[in-house]
Amino acid sequence: MNKSIITLRKKAISGGRFSLYLDYYPPFWDSKTNSFSRREFLKLYLYQKPADQYEKMSNTENLHTAELIRARKQNEINKSEIYSAFEKEQLAIQAVGNESFLQYYKNLGNKKVGNNLSIWACAIIHFEAFLKGRDLSFKEVTVSLIEDYRDYLLKAKSLRKNKKQLSRNTALSYYNKIKTTLKAAYREDKLKTDINAKIGSIKEMESQRNFMTLEETRRLFATPCPKLIVRRISMFSVLTGVRYSDIAKLTWSELHYIEGDGHYIIFRQQKTEGAASIPISDEAFELLGKRRGENEKVFKDLNKWDVDRALPVWVALSGINKHITFHCFRHTYATLQLSAGTDIFTISKMLGHKSVKTTQIYAKVIDQKKRDAANRISLE
Repeated sequence: MNKSIITLRKKAISGGRFSLYLDYYPPFWDSKTNSFSRREFLKLYLYQKPADQYEKMSNTENLHTAELIRARKQNEINKSEIYSAFEKEQLAIQAVGNESFLQYYKNLGNKKVGNNLSIWACAIIHFEAFLKGRDLSFKEVTVSLIEDYRDYLLKAKSLRKNKKQLSRNTALSYYNKIKTTLKAAYREDKLKTDINAKIGSIKEMESQRNFMTLEETRRLFATPCPKLIVRRISMFSVLTGVRYSDIAKLTWSELHYIEGDGHYIIFRQQKTEGAASIPISDEAFELLGKRRGENEKVFKDLNKWDVDRALPVWVALSGINKHITFHCFRHTYATLQLSAGTDIFTISKMLGHKSVKTTQIYAKVIDQKKRDAANRISLE
């Protein structure tokens, strides 16, 4: 093993002075610049030609201080070469503990794409606000700190101009991002304790799922739409349950045909980043039009602005007195499937849900409709 050598050197600078620095061989890793370096300047100086007793004394003191620093650094390096395996392990743990958990969180968020990227970005902004501008190392991450952050989210204001309090489900979404980060850090041994397993959670609040009945759906599509492409993608969503974000990015390479089975979409969902393989009906496939280049978008003229303007007008023209957004077509698909007798596990897979619990809200909607129907008949 080549022994590391540290030499005290000086460099001439302006003002008739020398700047003292340490010369490392081999080079050391500089965490400030994220690169290897031979030089470490000590911010200690010598007068090249001391003019009086004061400057001579200053030279002596600074040279002595610099030599002490060099000797200490050399001892540290020499010591590292004879550390036991246990000592090296403890030093490695200490080094990781000093790394920035906040930066690790940001790096994880930057790997996301699409709408998921913006959600992670908002979650990180709230975490920085909770930290009040300070950094956070891995060794400072504790159960109590994360639970304090949970309490912060339940009272935090939105980043939007309205400054309303975050909804419970938005707070849950942001909280889940930090939980995901904690799990990843534990897997990578950056956290020695599985903090995620010890912290509490935020209970999801069931949100209202607006949807259309089969009669309303048929009425809507029998009504002329101001934008033909809006009608096409709306029908496609009702027939497949695919989100707008996934429809907008759908390319022909993601459309497949299996002989004896039919048409499939095989793609990665933008929201969940999960891979999905969804069979689609011939009726849905016909909405896609003539096949073009594999990397071309299926709905190449699609514009979100057109959708947001045309949809409310189209719904009003159809006489449907409900607040219908594009995402309601996905809800409509789920409730129509349940009403038709499709089991909830199949629907969960078709919607690309990670857990069937997410899909069960639709079953509750259908059960309520059954209860409402039962209560309509009275003999009193």
